[in-house]
Amino acid sequence: MNFCSHCGAPVTLRIPEGDDRSRYSCVACGAIHYQNPKMVVGCVPQWQGKILLCRRAIEPRYGWWTLPAGYLENGETVTEGARRETLEEAGAALHELIPYGLYNICHVNQIYLMFRAQLNGLNFSPGKESLEVRLFEEKEIPWEDLAFPVIEQTLARYIADRPQGVFPFHIEDVVRRMSRPSAEGG
Repeated sequence: MNFCSHCGAPVTLRIPEGDDRSRYSCVACGAIHYQNPKMVVGCVPQWQGKILLCRRAIEPRYGWWTLPAGYLENGETVTEGARRETLEEAGAALHELIPYGLYNICHVNQIYLMFRAQLNGLNFSPGKESLEVRLFEEKEIPWEDLAFPVIEQTLARYIADRPQGVFPFHIEDVVRRMSRPSAEGG
């Protein structure tokens, strides 16, 4: 942040009185600009034991596989957001959204809320953000080609919970991993 959204003057990074961390503060009007984590919502959509994954048509991680997920919009509930993202990315409608996991990704200032979900049927197709959408058996999941650590962690937890048929709500931290080059050279 370089300029104040209230008056347009330059901002500086400082710890405001009574605070415990640096914030962008306007040198002219004194406005303090708080920056908070972004909320991402998504789901593990399934149909008869298979999991629906989307192959990304956008950066970052163009060509890599992911679960349908994206940023929550203002004025939208978390379930509405997860449904919208699944419709946008996979052309799929859902029912039975059940909260499944909350993932803290502090190094990129994101919080993921992932749901378990049932597809309404086999009517799905790639949206503008997906190259391909496909149902995978557990043994077919392309682990080496998953786009993000949070997706890998969510799927691993889900698959570990499945044999018992018990799906407790998980709260976990996601740590950085070294970036792997994609087949496209990215």
